[in-house]
Amino acid sequence: MRNITDNIYYHVDDVLMERGEGIKIIDSKGREYIDCASATFNLSLGYSNKEVIDAVKEQADRLIHATSSFQTSPINELVGKLVDITPANITKVHPKVSGGSVANEGAIKMAQYTTGKRDVISLFRSHLGQTYMTMGLSGNSFRKEPFPVSCSTGIQIPDPYCYRCFYKQKPENCGMLCVERIHDFIEYASSGQVACIIVEPISGNGGNVVPPKEYFTALKKLCDEEGMALILDEIQTGFGRTGKMFAADYYEVQPNIMTVAKGLGGTGFQVAAILTEEKYAGMDSHHHSFTYGANVMAAAAACKTLDIITRPGFLDNVTLTGDYIMRRVKKMQERYPFIGDVRGVGLMIGVEIVDIEGKPDTPLTNKIAKNAMNYGLILRTSRYGYGNVFKIRPPLIITLQEAEELCDRLEKVLEETK
Repeated sequence: MRNITDNIYYHVDDVLMERGEGIKIIDSKGREYIDCASATFNLSLGYSNKEVIDAVKEQADRLIHATSSFQTSPINELVGKLVDITPANITKVHPKVSGGSVANEGAIKMAQYTTGKRDVISLFRSHLGQTYMTMGLSGNSFRKEPFPVSCSTGIQIPDPYCYRCFYKQKPENCGMLCVERIHDFIEYASSGQVACIIVEPISGNGGNVVPPKEYFTALKKLCDEEGMALILDEIQTGFGRTGKMFAADYYEVQPNIMTVAKGLGGTGFQVAAILTEEKYAGMDSHHHSFTYGANVMAAAAACKTLDIITRPGFLDNVTLTGDYIMRRVKKMQERYPFIGDVRGVGLMIGVEIVDIEGKPDTPLTNKIAKNAMNYGLILRTSRYGYGNVFKIRPPLIITLQEAEELCDRLEKVLEETK
């Protein structure tokens, strides 16, 4: 009998998953798990959403793929829906991208093409993608170590990580130093030609860092002053994850460009897009277009996903269940001293694990995630297992009863850890 681990290139767990429904996935032995990672943070509507699957089946009977040189009804509909729900300044949609990394790279190209400048500012703990450009601009040196320099125009700056402030400040009197110091990086570390800054509103892989709301007000002002584009990477925060349609809505900021992917596919379909204001819309398509971007079936899935997320009460449930989980985990923090910080918005929650001195405790974080499987709970940790934050990001359809079950299971995991 073939052992797949002899042939598959990357590491896989011994668990064989066979089916999923709602917020749960079931393995080959019939054991169910609450998925606190929404697969790869992309199942906004959970596993096997019937409405989305039916929409794709119906589209498959008519047309599966066509070159994006022509119009198709699903793509036309998706473009219109995206323009309707984004900040008012966003009027253009580039759907011919096949994933989040490619969307981010395209957004950067748009900024460089339009401004005629080259430098790109990103944050220490950012995870912008896996392509050569986005990997080079992301934080975490271990990701870049085996490869040649992949983006010589990148400048990484400290992120707005209030719990471990790079500048040793406190939020109540810091004066947004993490924004103010960007002027110094432009003056002394750049080529003097900065095209854009690209930021995850809440860091996805970097530890669920939640900036204060004032951060984005100050950052947008700085970008306007410096003549550079503000790109929001909403690949993980978009489509209801924060309880608002976008984190841009939560932070009340209008970026120049936004990138979206992951949750737009609803129940696992691959779809992404770059959203931009008119100013950055002049780049020719041959500079950034991909065969499986603008896929007709994926667009059908995205349209139905947006129909569901925009229904009355849907986002209210995200806030309700997210607040419940936050309250429960903060109560756990009072009992378990290895929980250093609990932070999040909506259903994008991070729990920072520390040692007795308050320093990051990565081994314990990974142990918690591993033990969670024994209690039917799937947890992902930050920075590819190099970080000390585990993340709670279940599908947005989670009910209060399911949120209670999730917290009950987590409490058992933490009690065993203690």
